[in-house]
Amino acid sequence: MRAVCGILPPYILEKLAEAADHPAAREAARETLAVAADFRQNRIDTPSLAAPVPPTEFVLTRTIYDTNHSMALPGDEVRAEGGAPTLDGTVNRAYESLGLTFTFFQNVYGRHSIDDANLPLDATVHYRRRFNNALWDSSQMIFGDGDGRVFNDFTLSHDIIAHELSHGITQYTAGFVYQDESGALNESVSDVFGSLVKQYARQQTAGQADWLIGAGLFTPAVRGQALRSMKAPGSAFDDPQLGGKDSQPDHMSGYVHTALDNGGVHDNSGIPNRAFYLTATAIGGFAWEKAGRIWYDTMTAGQLSENCTFQEFADATANTAKQLYNSGSELAAVEDAWRAVGVM
Repeated sequence: MRAVCGILPPYILEKLAEAADHPAAREAARETLAVAADFRQNRIDTPSLAAPVPPTEFVLTRTIYDTNHSMALPGDEVRAEGGAPTLDGTVNRAYESLGLTFTFFQNVYGRHSIDDANLPLDATVHYRRRFNNALWDSSQMIFGDGDGRVFNDFTLSHDIIAHELSHGITQYTAGFVYQDESGALNESVSDVFGSLVKQYARQQTAGQADWLIGAGLFTPAVRGQALRSMKAPGSAFDDPQLGGKDSQPDHMSGYVHTALDNGGVHDNSGIPNRAFYLTATAIGGFAWEKAGRIWYDTMTAGQLSENCTFQEFADATANTAKQLYNSGSELAAVEDAWRAVGVM
């Protein structure tokens, strides 16, 4: 089962939809929730995708479309591969981040685009008015401009764009069902590679990185530094208009049992996120080189079930670490990290 995956947890939008003291933010949140519901209805029964055979050459093909604040997807083509920058910063940011993500997976893991077969990267910007989300709809990226009151433009951060594209990679590899623990792993894997793309762009080591997802997305009207913190889940924001304090747990003892958000996929992703952060910082150096390699090889080995649990994924990453690095410090880092979050 394929899902429409957005960077924002639905409960944040639901809380904003009740914000009577900010009518514009309330209306924007309600419209965004309605659009997300429509996407889910249209896409929920589409079949999962098999990974094609990788080609020998790497071919990057980007196309940016603009709906001009309408609902007409994909919109008008405004910048194609190799085209000159436009006067629209949103268009240019989307174009550059798509290229950065493609280059990261090419140079670091030898992957040919999302499907490992040079799938063209399509993105639509200026979707509707005050749309508060960035989405992967199982075939392309969709970016909102934000409402300007709570959220800025959703193309402002490399990790948001890489996060959404990584949902596509999960779609073509492990195919995690977007529900409960497998859904939380789906979200976490996107946070992992979203953060790694940002670190790669900045050439930061694991110790230098901020490990924040969506830093800069909130306007100054919000008490928060980002949507999520992989280093310290539960600390990214604390603002009543967002529903209060960041509710991500960092340990299985705090696992959120709920029927909302497909079983709390955005909240519970904090547990495997913390495990990756601990693994990467224990190994040291550039996180994409060893910790990222372990996670990537685990995702692409074809050994994970679609309903993968945290325990299954933890065991698989430990097995991958052993295969790659024998019984060295890398394996110890993986096992220690999963034990620290209460999985192993």
